[in-house]
Amino acid sequence: MADRLAREGFAVLAHDAFGWGSRGFRLDQPPWRLESTLAAYRSHWSLTGQDPSPDEVYDVAAAEHEATVAKYAGVMGTSFAGAVAHDDLTALEVLAAMPGVDRGRLGAVGFSGGGGRAVHLAALAPEISASVVVCMMSTFAAMFPAYLDAHSWLLATPGIGRDKEWPEYAAARGLHHQLVLYAEDDELFPRQGMQDADALLRRRFEGARGSYRGVMLPGPHRFDRAMQDLAAAFLTDALAR
Repeated sequence: MADRLAREGFAVLAHDAFGWGSRGFRLDQPPWRLESTLAAYRSHWSLTGQDPSPDEVYDVAAAEHEATVAKYAGVMGTSFAGAVAHDDLTALEVLAAMPGVDRGRLGAVGFSGGGGRAVHLAALAPEISASVVVCMMSTFAAMFPAYLDAHSWLLATPGIGRDKEWPEYAAARGLHHQLVLYAEDDELFPRQGMQDADALLRRRFEGARGSYRGVMLPGPHRFDRAMQDLAAAFLTDALAR
């Protein structure tokens, strides 16, 4: 998606946020409890004839390690999502300061956990003019009790659901243009929660200066070419005009 937008004339910054890529953790010598969990996974892989790649093993380890990171973030007075949002806000400032970039036409796009980051960024940075959230939208109410367990700590910051629903964070101030793409058969979100979120966002943007478009598509959790086409066309209309 980043390459495609760049080819179409956008200035695009796809950076490594806290917990990923160069900002990830070395887990070749995992903490003792994580090592015990990985031993169980290795036994399962051996019994079932699976031979995961190093990247696949890291993904499993990182998912299990995230709770430890969230614990330490809390001890230090922040949260996992807060540390990621810090990096995303910093990246936005870097992008906005680049030659040829119009600070009045900044956008964010993300899929799954990246969609969660786009929600946080739009809520925290009023200079965001447009956002695209892909397969990362539901009400909190519909996520309990089982669905929340499938998600990163990005969606489980302590206290985040006390005063607002997730779609209300996504709407931010109702001043930007927003596209949310839903997957009708998304295994990570209940259908009712997605429908409720869509209805809430439509109400939130009624009479607002910004705009909202929600598109429900058949199929599972993904960001395929057709969805990228919708995202690119939306960003072009919202930012390049």
